[in-house]
Amino acid sequence: MIYNAGVPEGATVLIVDDVEINRAILEEIIHNIGCRAVLAENGEEALRLVKETSPQLILSDISMPGMDGYELCRRIKGNEETREIPVIFISAFDASEDIVEGFAHGGEDYITKPFIPEEVQARVSVHLKLHGMTRELKAMNRRLQISVNEQLRQMEQEKKSILYALADIAAQNSLYGKEHLKRLQENCRTLAQGMQLSPLFEEKISDTYIDTIELAAPLCDIGNIGVPRELLKKTELSEEDAAIVQSHTGIGAKLLSDLHGSSDYNDFINISVEIIRCHHERWDGGGYPEGLRENEIPLAAQIVAVVMRYCELTADGHADREEVLAIMREESGVKFNPDIFKICCKISRQLR
Repeated sequence: MIYNAGVPEGATVLIVDDVEINRAILEEIIHNIGCRAVLAENGEEALRLVKETSPQLILSDISMPGMDGYELCRRIKGNEETREIPVIFISAFDASEDIVEGFAHGGEDYITKPFIPEEVQARVSVHLKLHGMTRELKAMNRRLQISVNEQLRQMEQEKKSILYALADIAAQNSLYGKEHLKRLQENCRTLAQGMQLSPLFEEKISDTYIDTIELAAPLCDIGNIGVPRELLKKTELSEEDAAIVQSHTGIGAKLLSDLHGSSDYNDFINISVEIIRCHHERWDGGGYPEGLRENEIPLAAQIVAVVMRYCELTADGHADREEVLAIMREESGVKFNPDIFKICCKISRQLR
């Protein structure tokens, strides 16, 4: 009986034995189950053939001159590219401790000599089937992961689209327009890029961080969607009305905190939440909602606070850049981080 049902057609089996007659017998057995046999006389030749032929299974003697079967197996299992190839030892050593040692070196099976052809066929067939199924399972997992990642990417993009739509509504509610959000977004990116070149911030600001803060900055006032429009129009507010307006930081932060998805998406959400919650905090501790001071304030919120002030002072398009920077210089160290403001001055000609 030939045990070849389910064996991958044309599978390559590497036979390693220093005795020619053993190689010839094993070669015939392998051919009988429809597989291709590749022969090696020693471990060194076997390692070369593994690279050249990429076998699906290795039959190896243990006792060979030079590199023995154990060392051959150790090297195969120690190589990331070949560790998945099953190794079956074929040896005259039939003591239980020899068999255990074979498994300890990473072998998948152990056949003692003199071997029975039907047994070799059966065991080789089983391991070839297992190897084939394992490879197919991994391929399926990779395809599934690609599919899942694409679905997650689409979901995240849909969520971001919804958030930007809400941010647009919130901006209109605050008497801002799309142009304001666009300026805020671009200027935050420009300022973050300038900070990346500073020894003070280069370790904190990566390219990914810059990309993320550019995406997150327009969401800073998304919580205004929950504040009455008439209050946002007022220039003077009662204590009660001021508390309602200031609640937009908590409203927006909660909105985004409920949208946690994959780990990559959470980077965007986490920075967005920091900006939304803390962009009205002040360097001197006089801001809201928590009265954070100095570097208790998340860095992303510090960046947005500086850019928001710049955009606010230049909103009508007529303000002189130097006049605006002079006003902000008086506020530096009070409302926002003086080190970030210094960088803002240096790159101000690049701001919109």
